[in-house]
Amino acid sequence: MEKLEFYDIVGKLIIPLFTGSRLVGETESTSRDLEVALGKGNTVLLKPSKGEDYRLIVKRGQPFKSFELTLIRSIISEINEIYSMNIADRMYLENLQNMALEKALIESLTLSETGLETILGIIHGLETWAARTYEGSPVKLGIMVNLSAVSENNVSYNDVINSDFFALFTDGQDSFFEFDKAGKLMGYVSLKRMASVQTIAPNIFEKVAAACNDKRVGIVLTTKGDVLIFYARQLVFAKRSGTWGVYSHEEIIRLLQNNVSYTAKTIRRAIYNTALDCSFSYRGACIAYINKDKTLEALTHIDAADIISEEHFNMKKQLELEEAEKLYNIGNATKIIEKFSMSYEEFLDKNQYTKTMAIRKLVNGKKLFELDRKMIEEMSSVDGATIVDYDGTIIAVGAIIKIEAGSSGGGRLAATTTMAKYGVAIKVSQDGVMQGFSVDNHGKVKQIFNV
Repeated sequence: MEKLEFYDIVGKLIIPLFTGSRLVGETESTSRDLEVALGKGNTVLLKPSKGEDYRLIVKRGQPFKSFELTLIRSIISEINEIYSMNIADRMYLENLQNMALEKALIESLTLSETGLETILGIIHGLETWAARTYEGSPVKLGIMVNLSAVSENNVSYNDVINSDFFALFTDGQDSFFEFDKAGKLMGYVSLKRMASVQTIAPNIFEKVAAACNDKRVGIVLTTKGDVLIFYARQLVFAKRSGTWGVYSHEEIIRLLQNNVSYTAKTIRRAIYNTALDCSFSYRGACIAYINKDKTLEALTHIDAADIISEEHFNMKKQLELEEAEKLYNIGNATKIIEKFSMSYEEFLDKNQYTKTMAIRKLVNGKKLFELDRKMIEEMSSVDGATIVDYDGTIIAVGAIIKIEAGSSGGGRLAATTTMAKYGVAIKVSQDGVMQGFSVDNHGKVKQIFNV
């Protein structure tokens, strides 16, 4: 493979898979160096073959994990085979690359060729169901592959998946068929919640993630036609809108880093979980996490009627009164002074801000990470933005953000990029895409992840 072609492969197929990663240069190499190896400072070194005299340097904030290195090796190996065919048709070449990527993803989970064929076959079988309906409705299905057990049953996954009765037996959340790595039926699995098991997955699939250790792979088809892969207690891969993605959970949580208190990771994890939950329930959302020294500036974009924290209402009140003193129009200044010449409770009650009063009662003074995940998901789906202060205090829910002049994009994107100037903000679209924004060293808003 030519050097420019390898650069193209790394840029198009490898970098997008690993959130937060970027190509930072290249270094000299000898034939003794591996094609894929860990480098210094959270980097991985890549080259297409042993004989090359260079390696590309890919860097991110978190160290690369062993299964990710295995995945990169598999991708490079599969792509090398394709390039050895000298295919001229670009469309056909891209299709082969996508198939190679899918194969490499599964190879990173199992070293067994038998297990690889079984999982790939199950994925393709579920994708066939994604294009079908049963009694007029799309189906959701679940299969687990046990990589360490052997079944004496002769019923194969092909027999089951190709039968109509399969549509009625599993739901991909609580119920699954289980097969061994050769694709032979082992039985039926009904999942129970395991409170002591730590997982990283959408809330609705938490039980699935908990059941999938390093010996069990969970494969789920959702009613939206998405295919999800669970392994090592987490969601690892998902094929959404026809494209495979890798979920680098810890890297995204790191990218939400802020100048905050010692509970920062707890808060960041709660914010990420909320975005993940909204993504897989196909609810749009805008979630902003404010820096410790940016709260007052952020409040200038939030209407007092949306604030559910009395502390932050009083801060907003002081800002409004200070602005009123600067107004030349005495009438407008008087209206502002009258509006804020009462307590927080009186302000809400007199103006009948039902939404704010109701959500304030539900939150009951708790911080974001102390609330039930399902409640946070539904709360964050309310039209407008959810604003969280540096210590996890929920400032506002369903806030209509005052957009700065010159903002572009839809309302939710404009609100997200506006609030990103004061910390980190996440936009979740209704098709499940999560985009994170923050500012660079020059104060310019930049995208920090897209999943």
